Amino acid sequence: MNHAVLMALVILSPLVGFMINGFRYKKHSANVAGTIATIAVAISFICSVILVSDLIAMPEEARRIAVSFFEWMAVGNFKINAGFVVDQISAIMILVITGVGTLIHLFSIGYMHHDKGVAKYFAYLNLFIFNMLLLVLGDSLLVMFVGWEGVGLCSYLLIGFWFTDSEKAAAGMKAFVTNRVGDAAFLLGMFILFTTFGTLNFAELNALAPTTMEASWLGAVTLGTMFLFIGATGKSAQIPLYVWLPDAMAGPTPVSALIHAATMVTAGVYMIVRLNPLFLAAPNTMMVIAIIGAATAVLAATIGMTQWDIKKVLAYSTVSQLGYMFLACGVGAFGAAMFHLMTHAFFKALMFLGSGSVIHAMHEEQDIRKMGALKKYMPITHITFLLGWLAIIGMPPFAGFFSKDEILAYAFQSPFGSPILWVAGAVGATLTAFYMTRLMALTFWGKSRVPKEVHPHESPALMTIPLIVLAVLSVIGGWIGIPHAIGEMLGHIPNVWEHWLHPLIKPIPGWTPLDHTTEFTLMGVSVGLAAVSAAIAYHFYVKSPETPKKIAESIKPIYNLVYNKYFVDEAYFGGIINPLVNLSRNTWHYVDVKFIDRCTYWAGDLMKGMGSLSRSLQTGNMQQYAMYIALGVVAVLSFVIMR
Repeated sequence: MNHAVLMALVILSPLVGFMINGFRYKKHSANVAGTIATIAVAISFICSVILVSDLIAMPEEARRIAVSFFEWMAVGNFKINAGFVVDQISAIMILVITGVGTLIHLFSIGYMHHDKGVAKYFAYLNLFIFNMLLLVLGDSLLVMFVGWEGVGLCSYLLIGFWFTDSEKAAAGMKAFVTNRVGDAAFLLGMFILFTTFGTLNFAELNALAPTTMEASWLGAVTLGTMFLFIGATGKSAQIPLYVWLPDAMAGPTPVSALIHAATMVTAGVYMIVRLNPLFLAAPNTMMVIAIIGAATAVLAATIGMTQWDIKKVLAYSTVSQLGYMFLACGVGAFGAAMFHLMTHAFFKALMFLGSGSVIHAMHEEQDIRKMGALKKYMPITHITFLLGWLAIIGMPPFAGFFSKDEILAYAFQSPFGSPILWVAGAVGATLTAFYMTRLMALTFWGKSRVPKEVHPHESPALMTIPLIVLAVLSVIGGWIGIPHAIGEMLGHIPNVWEHWLHPLIKPIPGWTPLDHTTEFTLMGVSVGLAAVSAAIAYHFYVKSPETPKKIAESIKPIYNLVYNKYFVDEAYFGGIINPLVNLSRNTWHYVDVKFIDRCTYWAGDLMKGMGSLSRSLQTGNMQQYAMYIALGVVAVLSFVIMR
């Protein structure tokens, strides 16, 4: 089939699904609406597989399928086409978006079965997939930005889907406003890069990237990439703009799996990887990215240790894992960042859907303190969630082990990295193992704390089949990126992932590979720390459940600080939001009401008075007119006599 036709089907099929369900938005049949939406995304997935198969068949140096449908805009020398590209990087993204997206749509049919707005829900999901595909397939920053804003809109619509609940509506608004802050910076980055290079096309920007590193903090490349990174901190929930993602759990759980685990929140990582030659030319930006990524990974992990809402724990876990991806980008390990992006999509989507299965079984209960021993009621959900847990804590040979340890290796060895960044990454991994084991223990193991009126049960096949598929991917998804040390030990198994991305990932200047002894040592330390941390958490929450309460009580001030998320939201409200609201209110009162309104009223009254005066001179009374003439004659004669 023609590549242009395939590309059009990949992009437009979800849009058609959105339009069909959009016109049917008042219908209440989840089966019909879900089938339409799922088929639409499945068509995109099938066409994506065909495109990627054709890409694989091409010579390595020529792996690029580019389609330009029409000229979008032309202003002087500035020209942008509606152009889309499938290459080694975007191929990974479209397979994840459409593949995982299809599974989440299927799961949603069972999960949203009783919701009255189900057709509207599936319309929004399809619209999100359409915009996400625009974002990753666009051949320029401007086309990407269209999808970037589109997924922001869909995130707002889906987070606040149950908008009659004021708390959920506020969560949607918070996500929307926070992302607009990042998007303003993204626009500034685009302006700077266009002014500097005269283009926004990815291939052209990468080709024009300086070969020597820019030392100045105020250089055009540094400023441009820094503003783009600020945009990424909004979309991908990094310090200081991470606060929206935990609240985004107010939306339906499949939304969390699709948007806030597998796709939209990884857009910032994808953008940086796409422009990796440009970012490598800005070492100051790289340093900031690495520090912010490492700090976010640790900060979010500490908060995750104290949360009781099953989805909030996973939300902070997502923020933390995104921190690892940015840490990888900051030390120049762009391939490792993409690798973790993919494996994380598998196991985190699995765990979010697993949490949805639990919430469904628990009649919408999300507090893990009211769960426990659910494995005997929900064997499939338990086993699949268990595999996702082993993947996220980095146990070999599960997917998360390969991608996480590759990031840690680069953080240790890269010229852009340092042992301090490795320590931060290892601490984050240790904390992850603790709070994810805590989640497993309080949800599925130990004694049952389920209220007597609740009767847990396994979810239907529509919900468990996606769990099984994602569980398999969480087990084997990392094997395509086996580290060289392990690959050689197992008979020279190649690192397929590294070879696949090699043509588009610029090598790190001054990089020297780790020797096998150091590599195995780093792996052993990180895996050992995670295993010990998981064992401690299991003991605390299964064998000795009173111990965590005693520890929390003994360090109550610290516990309260972490439990309240370091009061970051309160600081934002106290230091930024409320002062801005008060300033806006005072500005409105004194400038708008007191000055502008009064000036307007005064001018209006003046014109009204002048009109009344003019009207009083035109009464139609002949005697009055004769008097005016006489007065005029007297005035003229008086003037003449006085002269």
